[in-house]
Amino acid sequence: MYTHPDHPWHSPDPVRDLPLPADIPGPVEAVLDTDTYNEVDDQFALVYSLLSPDRLSLQAVYAAPFHNKRSEGPADGMEKSYAEIQRVLERLHWDKPLPVHRGSTSYLPGADAAVDSDAARDLVQRAMQQRDQPLHVIAIGAITNVASALLIEPRIASRIRILWLAGQPLDWPSAREFNLMQDVHASRIVFDSGVPLVLVPCKNVAEHIRISIPELRELIAGSGDIGQFLFDTVAGYHDDHRGWSKVIWDVAPIASLINTRWVPSVLDHSPILTDQVTYSRDRSRHLIRVATNANRDAIWRDIADKLAAYATRS
Repeated sequence: MYTHPDHPWHSPDPVRDLPLPADIPGPVEAVLDTDTYNEVDDQFALVYSLLSPDRLSLQAVYAAPFHNKRSEGPADGMEKSYAEIQRVLERLHWDKPLPVHRGSTSYLPGADAAVDSDAARDLVQRAMQQRDQPLHVIAIGAITNVASALLIEPRIASRIRILWLAGQPLDWPSAREFNLMQDVHASRIVFDSGVPLVLVPCKNVAEHIRISIPELRELIAGSGDIGQFLFDTVAGYHDDHRGWSKVIWDVAPIASLINTRWVPSVLDHSPILTDQVTYSRDRSRHLIRVATNANRDAIWRDIADKLAAYATRS
């Protein structure tokens, strides 16, 4: 376990290291690590983060690698995500300083080999700054950038708190999920490092945050340029909208910081990630928090209200 006992809020007590977000005086300082072009949900997560300044002070955004039918490889996915972050900020008419950094151009080549990047270096630099609270790292993609930062400077494990949308519930027969299985080396590093971690699984948790095109049209399409952009992004993702809805997975970690009751969690032992991408359990391992549910209605009301208020002010 990476530790840094000289840090003023370091404690071997996992309950102290993993307080509920409601117990942390807000707003929390955070960075967002996002594979923004991978799907249509990261765009919502970025906007939701920026429109929740009472609970979340976003310090920087990192483009994460991804590889699926929307990219030619991890490097291309990262570059497309970097460009999508800029598009979101443009449509939001965001005029406040917000550093955006390119991340890894590949997944980790091995269990102890970092992939250097501007994002990983920025995370190390920010984490090592003196502050009154841990830096919250909201990770909503492959966790390559974050794992690389942990390998570059292990001391940051006691200076950050990761909220990661990834994997499945710990009692699920498989851990397989896009974010986790893209970079198994990076995922294993995070689970093994002892870093304070809130895991937000997809099954039975983030998958609840589903919405249909008629609902989106009613809730957000009229909320300025950014509302129309988000609506068009989801509508363009699928050709047939009849009886169709889309899970907006990545807003779940944001919602967990805004209101603990919307994304409740429990303490459990960090799993061992096997080569078969399943969880092996060892009750002697350190504790992490694992989200157990997501209040879909409350989260969507909050997103819609904040978009409408922002459109009125803009």
